[in-house]
Amino acid sequence: MHSKILILDFGSQVTQLIARRVRDAGVFSEVYPYDVSDEFIRNYGAAGIILSGGPNSVTEDETPRAPQAVFELGVPVLGICYGMQTMAAQLGGQVENGTVREFGYAEVRARGHTNLLKDIADFTTAEGHGMLKVWMSHGDKVNSMPVGFKLMASTDNCPIAGMADEERRFYAVQFHPEVTHTVQGAALLGRFVHEICGCKSDWNMPDYISEAVAAIRAQVGSDDVILGLSGGVDSSVAAALIHRAIGNQLTCVFVDHGLLRLDEGKMVMEMFAENLGVKVIRIDAAQQFMGHLAGVSDPEQKRKIIGREFVEVFQVESAKIKNAKWLAQGTIYPDVIESAGKGKKGHTIKSHHNVGGLPETLHLKLLEPLRELFKDEVRKLGVALGLPEAMVYRHPFPGPGLGVRILGEVKQDFADLLRRADAIFIEELRNTPVEGTDQNWYQATSQAFAVFLPVKSVGVMGDGRTYEYVVALRAVQTLDFMTAQWAHLPHELLGKVSNRIINEVRGINRVVYDISGKPPATIEWE
Repeated sequence: MHSKILILDFGSQVTQLIARRVRDAGVFSEVYPYDVSDEFIRNYGAAGIILSGGPNSVTEDETPRAPQAVFELGVPVLGICYGMQTMAAQLGGQVENGTVREFGYAEVRARGHTNLLKDIADFTTAEGHGMLKVWMSHGDKVNSMPVGFKLMASTDNCPIAGMADEERRFYAVQFHPEVTHTVQGAALLGRFVHEICGCKSDWNMPDYISEAVAAIRAQVGSDDVILGLSGGVDSSVAAALIHRAIGNQLTCVFVDHGLLRLDEGKMVMEMFAENLGVKVIRIDAAQQFMGHLAGVSDPEQKRKIIGREFVEVFQVESAKIKNAKWLAQGTIYPDVIESAGKGKKGHTIKSHHNVGGLPETLHLKLLEPLRELFKDEVRKLGVALGLPEAMVYRHPFPGPGLGVRILGEVKQDFADLLRRADAIFIEELRNTPVEGTDQNWYQATSQAFAVFLPVKSVGVMGDGRTYEYVVALRAVQTLDFMTAQWAHLPHELLGKVSNRIINEVRGINRVVYDISGKPPATIEWE
């Protein structure tokens, strides 16, 4: 059994980062809403508990509180931001509305006489004080510590920026160690989970394979499983893992809707059917999809049509697999967290159903072998399972495929032009090193693609006038896809891509580059 850290979520937008940082330290962690029961807390088996930040004010009536069992369990507890404030309030301290709010970068004096912060500092002042470079996001602050606590950190605006009761192993910080802006955040969280909670570094993907394989075999038994294979990372890794567990009991249905990237269908079949020996049924449904998309230009309508037709094709094919009792999906942990919401007083960010909302008429049980994993863990698992790194570390690709990268009506000839332009862009990104690093520009960008614009512009080729289509190139850099900056690609690279597309893709005579950030723009155009 892995040692486990329980994270109680009070509604912070960065709670998932706490879990990821703890897992990066080699310790398994899970996120649950703050209002789980005392019985759940007692039965969970946590080696330690972390209380997240949140948007509420502890000073208001009926705001979130941690279950009382958290403080009675006898395990270490770390409060972060709102988690610190509710810990103080619940244990007899006082919290007040701050007259000065702190948002963004701050320098905290780290009083290193506690086990949590001992010898952890970014720099030392002339007076010999250890200082931490951190990220703050709070209005309220603790102005009186509970009995048994001592001061652990402070700023000019927040005299109690950290506190500790070392006898009970309760620690709290007003700043956010989970974000990369807090330079020593990983060291602080690592100290908490390893030295204070006593957890071993026993969470890694190569070792996880045998556990997951055993769990799948126990769950499925001798039944057959079907999986909708999209060619994306999540469904591909799920397929490889399930095949490792049950072999020919798995059948994958790969629906080619005619809106895939260049040679993607061929690549999927070669990788799974030929190299891994997975049973894959490939359905060429391009004409069916294109027929239903004819004349439709609204982005939401296009998405609904593509989702509906995928379900239709998948249902027809899955009905032919008589012994199938399970539907496998590539659901990953962020989907689970977001669908669970933020507790009774919170709200669900969005609901997820990975295979286009498959109808209950399938009468299949759900198998989700990746539902405990974050995206970076899924990628590491894919490599450990033997999938090629070039496939596992590919950029995200939308479920509706090129259907939402062709603005306006989707036509077959538009898709063919876009496929070729996109392939040239990606090829040149892969072939161009980033100066001063060991990466190429594909690795240095988080998402890059071409967009087909349904407008024509005048051009000149040779001595003749042309009147042809335009493509836009989009490349962004982001850590979490919630915000993104446009990638500052070298002009020489953009020039080469433009030149190749115009010369090699007949029907396109103009290439533009999108320099919008997110926000205000989204990453995809539709």
